[in-house]
Amino acid sequence: MATIYYCKYCGRQSTSAQSLTSSTCPRHPEGPGKGKHAPYEGDEKNEYVCKYCGRKFSSIASMTSNTCLRHPKGPGKGRHDPML
Repeated sequence: MATIYYCKYCGRQSTSAQSLTSSTCPRHPEGPGKGKHAPYEGDEKNEYVCKYCGRKFSSIASMTSNTCLRHPKGPGKGRHDPML
């Protein structure tokens, strides 16, 4: 089984870390297109938990599509971030 790499900001999948990190991320914390995809360094899971608020999601993509009410930058000022 091939390893799949995920971006921790948007959930994009790739079969290589090099391919994943070679393009810009639409959900990068600095803004759309202002930074590269960042590999999620945890294992693939059935459920992902936000490290700020504890809310559970079925995928990284669904997690990062929402803002987090307990984000360190303030309520609604940052996206959920997966806990390892």
